Amino acid sequence: MPTPKHLFGAHTPDSGGIAMAARRAGNAGMRALQLFTAIPKYYNEKVGVRPERVERFRDALAETSIAPEHVMAHAAYVLNVATPDTEKWERASAGLTKELERSAALGLGMVCFHPGAATDGDRDAAVKRVATAMARAIETVDGDTRLLVENTAGAGTTIARTAEEIAGILGELPRAARARAGYGLDTCHLFASGYDIAADPMAFTTVLDTFERAIGEPPRFFHLNDSEGALGSNKDRHTLLGDGAIGQEPFGWLLGDPRSRGVPLILETPQDAAPADDDATPDPNDVRMIRLLERLAGA
Repeated sequence: MPTPKHLFGAHTPDSGGIAMAARRAGNAGMRALQLFTAIPKYYNEKVGVRPERVERFRDALAETSIAPEHVMAHAAYVLNVATPDTEKWERASAGLTKELERSAALGLGMVCFHPGAATDGDRDAAVKRVATAMARAIETVDGDTRLLVENTAGAGTTIARTAEEIAGILGELPRAARARAGYGLDTCHLFASGYDIAADPMAFTTVLDTFERAIGEPPRFFHLNDSEGALGSNKDRHTLLGDGAIGQEPFGWLLGDPRSRGVPLILETPQDAAPADDDATPDPNDVRMIRLLERLAGA
């Protein structure tokens, strides 16, 4: 069986809609894509996706080399399904379910989300609340779209900073729901939360081994971001690869690990400017970063 290829992509600008985001990704030669299905500063718990929007997106995606299973939605940032506040949790949980519903309707392979924060300091209870929200979403929405926990930079009382916490969340899921769940790793978040992936190749491998051992499976995606903050700073501030405290070389180490192949490798790095709605030209920074990754991978 041939070795899976690297699936480089980005969260491309969506001026003009997600169909234009797909075209910009395709025009940059990407093989993966991340997008928002709704405005990310709102819960969107009542927002659906119109059939004509689905059709436009699928038509645009068909023009690219990106398979639908390699497209990931990023859930809204406000969805704190770790909160002990019952009213806020119910709304966030409904928002997560609706996100999975929209993504399934679009035919996307996966949804990633930030679990939120244990604002009362009870991290064990927060882990259970996150799992309950995940299970509710998966059990409500039919289909193959996966729901994936993203590791966090560890600021304040945010959950999923460590391999053990992600393992705890996924371990709370019922067996049927667990089959459609998983996790992914953001390089900036890893570094900011204290995992020294920039020390040497073995250190990076050890970090990936730590997560795989604790959780029982490798990551389903990677977010490729350099870090403005120092090791252990807990700052979630992304920079272009090579412009931050991680540097370019560690991304080459990651690309040399077989766990980086066959899963979406998504840039969330700074972009140049918002394009016009009808302009499918890819972002210059995205293109530059994709070409860098190709060089680091020896493509």
